[in-house]
Amino acid sequence: MSELTIDVPSSMAHTDGLPADRRRWAMLTYCIGLSMSVLDGNIANTALPNIARQLHASPAVSIWVVNAFLLAVAICVVPFSSLVDIFGYKRVYQIGLGLFTMASVGCSLPHSLNTLILARTFQGVGAACIWSASAAVMRYTYPRALLGRGIGLGGMVVFTSAAAGPSIASAILSVASWHWLFAINIPFGLISLGLSQRSLAPAEGTRHRFDFWSALLNAVTVTLLIRGIDSIGNLQKLSVVAAELIASAVFGVLLVERQMHLDIPMLAIDLFKRPIFALSSAASLCTFMAQGLAFVVLPFYFIDAFGFSQVWAGILLTPWPLAGGVMSHLSGRLADRYPIRVLGPVGMAAMSVGLILLATLPPHPTTLEIVWRAALGGCGFGFFGAPNNRAMVASAPRERSGGAGGISTMSRLLGQSIGVSIVAVIFTMTAHGGVNLHGVRMALIFGASFCAVSGWISGVRQPHLVPE
Repeated sequence: MSELTIDVPSSMAHTDGLPADRRRWAMLTYCIGLSMSVLDGNIANTALPNIARQLHASPAVSIWVVNAFLLAVAICVVPFSSLVDIFGYKRVYQIGLGLFTMASVGCSLPHSLNTLILARTFQGVGAACIWSASAAVMRYTYPRALLGRGIGLGGMVVFTSAAAGPSIASAILSVASWHWLFAINIPFGLISLGLSQRSLAPAEGTRHRFDFWSALLNAVTVTLLIRGIDSIGNLQKLSVVAAELIASAVFGVLLVERQMHLDIPMLAIDLFKRPIFALSSAASLCTFMAQGLAFVVLPFYFIDAFGFSQVWAGILLTPWPLAGGVMSHLSGRLADRYPIRVLGPVGMAAMSVGLILLATLPPHPTTLEIVWRAALGGCGFGFFGAPNNRAMVASAPRERSGGAGGISTMSRLLGQSIGVSIVAVIFTMTAHGGVNLHGVRMALIFGASFCAVSGWISGVRQPHLVPE
C-alpha cells in the first residue's frame, strides 16, 4: 500500500495516527480478524444442507446455525461499543478475537446441533467485539487527513470477504467436511492475536462505568424489534406483530430515557446532536435497506425468472461485492479530499440506476447484460459506503469512536433486516407468498427508491462539513 505524503504538524506526529510502517501492520492485524468474522457471518449458509443432514436436523431448526450468530452480533454490538470507549479498542478487539478463535474450535468439533449453535453464538459475540472496535481502529491507526483511505480499505476487505465466502466454502466442502469451514479460522486467529499486541496503537479508554441495565434494555429492544420485523416479513398475525413492535418501542423508550441521564450513554444518542452524524446514520439505514432487499430478491430473479441454476445465480451476484470492494477503496481516498455531499449522491445515483436496469432486464438476458448491471449497483454501493462511514466516524470525538461504530453497525443490521422483510411482504402481496416477475421488479424499484432517499440525504448536508 503506497502512502500519500502529507505534512503533519510535529505536535500531532505521535497523537494523530501511527507511522506508515506500523500502520500497515496494524491494518493487517485488524483485516485478518475482520475478514474472518465477515466470512463466518455467511460461509455457513453454503454448508447448511450438509450440516443439517450430518447432524440429523430439520432445515427449520438448522437455520439457527446462521441466526444464532447474527442475533448475538445484533444484541452485543452496542454494549461492546461502550466497552471500546471504556477500556480501549485494543483490549476489546483482542478479547473478541480470542473468543472468536476459541469458538471456532468449538464449531469444528461439535457432536450435536445444539453444541454447534452454542459455539456459533459465542462466535457472534466475538464478531461483535471485532466489529464494535472498527471505527476506533481507524481513528487510532490513521491520521485524520488519511482516515477515508483506512475506512475504504476496511470496506474493501468486507466486500471481498463476502464475495469470496461461497467460493471458499464450496472449495473446502469439495475436499473436506464442513467442520473445516470453522477450523480454518484457528491459525489465522492466532496469527492476528500475536500481531495485535505490538502493531495496534495503544488506547486506554475513558474508564467510565459500564451500565448493565442499559445493556439489558438494549438486548430486549433489539430482540423484539428483529422478531417484529421478521414477523412482518412472514405475515404473522397482526396481533403478534403489533405486540412485538409495541413491546420493542416501550423498551426502546426506556432505553433512550435512561441514556438521557448518563454522562456518556451506552447507546450513543448524544452523537445525534451532531447533524453530520445523524444524517449519515439515516443515509446508511436507507442504503442497507436497498442492499439487503437486492441480495434477497436477485437470486429469486435469476433462478425463477431466467432459469439459471443456483450455482450460476451465485456467480451472477459476485460482481456486486467485487465491484463494491474496488470502489470502496477508491472512494475512501476521495473522501479525504471531497465532502460526502458530493460523493454520496454520485454513489447512490449509480446504485439506483443499477437496480432500475436490473428490474428492466429483457426476458432472455445474456450473462454479460446481468453482470454489468450488478457491477454498476455494487460500484454505487461501494462508492457511497466509505465516504459516509468516514463522515460518521470523523464527526465523533476520538474517545467516542466505539459509540459511533455501534450506531454504524446497528444501521447496517436493521437496514438489512427491514429490506428482507419488505421483499417478503411484496412477494406475498403479488403472488400469495410465491415469486413472480412483477413482485421481483417491484422490489428492485423499491430498492432504487431507498437509494434515491439516501442520495438526497447525502446531498443536503451542510456545505462546510468537508474533510479536515
